[in-house]
Amino acid sequence: MASLPVQTRGNIVRSKRPLVVAAGISLAAALSVACAAEPDIVPLVRKAEFGDIKISPSGEYYAATVPLEDRTALAILRRSDSKITGSFSIGKNGHVADFWWVNPQRVLLTTVQKIGALDSPQWTGELYGVDADGGQAEILVGQGVDVMTTGSNIVTKRNEKIVATMVDDLPADPKSVVISASSFGNDPSSRAERMDVNSGRRSVIARSPIRNATFVTDNGGAVRFVQGVEQTNASRLYYRNQAGGDWELINDESVTRHAEYPLGFAEDNKTAYLQIEQVDGPDTIVEMDMDTKIRKVVLRDDDADPSRIIYRQGTSIPVGARFAVGKPRTAFFDATDPEARLYRSLEAALPGRSPFITSSTSDGTLALVQVSSDRQPDEFFIFDIQAKKMVYLLSTRSWIDPEKSGERRPISLVSRDNLPLKGYLTIPAGSTSKNLPLVVLPHGGPFGISDKWEYDDDSQILAAAGYAVLQVNYRGSGGRGRAFYQAGAREWGGKMQDDLTDATRWAIHEGIADANRICIYGASYGGYAALMGAAKEQALYKCAAGYVGVYDLPLMQSTDSRESKRFGNWSLEWVGERSQLGAVSPDLLADRIKVPVFLAAGGEDKTAPIEHSKKMEQALRKAGVPVETLYYPTEGHGFYVEAHRREFYTRLLAFLDRNIGTATVASAK
Repeated sequence: MASLPVQTRGNIVRSKRPLVVAAGISLAAALSVACAAEPDIVPLVRKAEFGDIKISPSGEYYAATVPLEDRTALAILRRSDSKITGSFSIGKNGHVADFWWVNPQRVLLTTVQKIGALDSPQWTGELYGVDADGGQAEILVGQGVDVMTTGSNIVTKRNEKIVATMVDDLPADPKSVVISASSFGNDPSSRAERMDVNSGRRSVIARSPIRNATFVTDNGGAVRFVQGVEQTNASRLYYRNQAGGDWELINDESVTRHAEYPLGFAEDNKTAYLQIEQVDGPDTIVEMDMDTKIRKVVLRDDDADPSRIIYRQGTSIPVGARFAVGKPRTAFFDATDPEARLYRSLEAALPGRSPFITSSTSDGTLALVQVSSDRQPDEFFIFDIQAKKMVYLLSTRSWIDPEKSGERRPISLVSRDNLPLKGYLTIPAGSTSKNLPLVVLPHGGPFGISDKWEYDDDSQILAAAGYAVLQVNYRGSGGRGRAFYQAGAREWGGKMQDDLTDATRWAIHEGIADANRICIYGASYGGYAALMGAAKEQALYKCAAGYVGVYDLPLMQSTDSRESKRFGNWSLEWVGERSQLGAVSPDLLADRIKVPVFLAAGGEDKTAPIEHSKKMEQALRKAGVPVETLYYPTEGHGFYVEAHRREFYTRLLAFLDRNIGTATVASAK
């Protein structure tokens, strides 16, 4: 929970994982289906049937991730009859992280390991391939493959401990892709390689001048940018004007005091697009003439960083972006661009919802559209671009009734030190929106993460029980620019906590919350914030609940320091000096907590080890504070098993009901 956003940890290496590939399996048989006789909470905690979905280049197939109890599989379905033609999964805690149609008949995919539903994904290193009919399912890169080399720079399947990730699926080349191959560890070195999608044969095409590298190619597949960080955690961006050329340093965060991220190239391969942090306010997108280095701003939002880049269909050419502060919205470099007109048509056809094109056929006739909203889990549609006809495909959780879901309203307020804050208020369906029992729900992370306008399980479960739910993106959250993000540095238990307090008082002042019926609950960092809120604001909250939280900051920091020097540097810069952390560690402040507490944790949690919860429990009991616990030895950072999730939310709702009332969801039996 206190680690950097993307990590590859050496202790996740697993050799020769069992590969499970079975053509023609029934998707229904692979999923847990709740009995209709079970209580109302069951559909709210039931996992989605699908995750990400992409259409094949020919339009003949779909590939989709399928969340199972403790893993995520890939299913390939024929579009004409929705029959599953192939599938793929790996062992426990193994998840298909991303996948790409690399030609009309083949999918490549990467996997991660997660020990718990809320855990940060850790790359396992392997890159797999599978055909649309389920054939040729095999490891292409990673451990468990035979050694075979030909020459000094060309390799086929080599058994090696590396992390392979996709860089460019090369739409114009059905036989090859560009991948990144990085060493295992917390500060990996990386190289870019061209790989045959069938044989796994690879050749090195670029080596990174910096660790923790991310490569970006031009429209011809040549590696032109690399961005990364060293042990100081300062970002650097390098560029070269041609394949095989020398790397030129474009930006060094330690000098310029901002980071820059490459997004792609214009069609001429001479103009690049970069996302640039600003001294104040959100990031901008600039176009940069790579010969003259002259920059021009092409897109900037007043409130939000670009959260997702929109590319011209079938290419890697950026044309616009989606912004996610408040309700999602899109903007384009050129309002007359075909993609801009296409999005405006989709948005007009789906008022009050947020469409996003996830993939399209190579001829540009069909687009797969993901549609999001606050009251309904994602739905997918097929849009015939020429006929301007949209056909419903599926819902990830079709059993959720949007009419019974709570409305998620964007909110704005100002902190005590005049920092503008934004967030969301979820109101129970049919509510008057006044004088409600309130649950304050801080997000995890904490840095760079943000709550968004989308269907949110926690807030909808709470709203179904009659609670208003307040989620504020406190300072340090992502999506609102560098200054807002860095305002959270070393503010654990300080100004980040004050932002949550100020938002709670705002809800009281606005007449939304009943001041005598407010509790605070969160997971991961949110669990920390819940217990700190109870310790710091004794008169504000009537109870506090922490789920897989961290409560001993000196212990957390010592773990970070052992992981790597870079983690240790990050922890000092963003959490604080260890000698000062006792003053903001909830387990050392238990005597200040005067309200009942509920703690839940998993014994296999590597991110927020259960030791934190048990130390917190012991400190509370010693201080005479009423405390309830729910521990599952086999769960990790967030509970996977549906029965455990039902038990957790049933216990949480009962705990809230005893302290602030209004539980309306039936208890699990």
